[in-house]
Amino acid sequence: MSRGDLERLARVARDAGEGIMKLYQRDLRVDYKGPGDPVTDADRQANELICSRLAADFPDAAIVAEESAAEHYANYRDHERVFFVDPLDGTREYVAQNGQFVVMIGLVEGDIATLGVVYAPATGTLWCGRRGEGAFRRAADGSEQSIRVTAVTEPERARLTVSRSRRSEHMRQALQRLGALQVVPMGSAGLKGALVAEGSVDGYLAVGTAGKHWDGCATDALVSAAGGHVSDLLGRPIDYRSEELELSSGLLAANPELHAALRRRLDTLSA
Repeated sequence: MSRGDLERLARVARDAGEGIMKLYQRDLRVDYKGPGDPVTDADRQANELICSRLAADFPDAAIVAEESAAEHYANYRDHERVFFVDPLDGTREYVAQNGQFVVMIGLVEGDIATLGVVYAPATGTLWCGRRGEGAFRRAADGSEQSIRVTAVTEPERARLTVSRSRRSEHMRQALQRLGALQVVPMGSAGLKGALVAEGSVDGYLAVGTAGKHWDGCATDALVSAAGGHVSDLLGRPIDYRSEELELSSGLLAANPELHAALRRRLDTLSA
């Protein structure tokens, strides 16, 4: 994809974000797809907008989106290029009106997450990255700067971001084992990935289930474009061609050296 294509994806994410903000701070009806899994009209409207625009602009690609019916993407593994879309990542935060939610669009080419767009409607901040070509952050005023992961290599000096709403005993044990300098609870997987990519934190840790491929793809591409490394907690790359969409083995994102050091300590936890 060219820089022009990247800008098209950025416009799609921003347009979806504008629609999301029109419904923000209203008396939203909240439905539930399952326990602790809310969905709103903002999720559905953003999903429809993004999918229709991607289908028109990139007709050869499959589109796997969180709020789309599974039959709409049943044959996605037959396509070389696949978009994974979370139209409103952080719905719990959206309902709580704390601003920690984003629009996520990630692209897989072959087996690799190559491109990621993350847009935070509450602040107007956009993060984009193309694997092998770098990443950037664009503020609401249009100012833009290149971003890169930090160079921290020791877990004791690392600031790690984790889920603000999913804190298990396994997570407590993992954080104790890692001995990080600071733990930063944050909503939205995409926002946590963006913080790693821009160097505001050193790593992102999810223990247990880390959502689904639409929660991981944009983060994977963005952090990788910014010089980082993303894997599950066993050190394996995310398998975007798997029949299973769930990220059942967690997620770890950091610069390569810190990632390796964190992995070594996590291995001792599961030994």
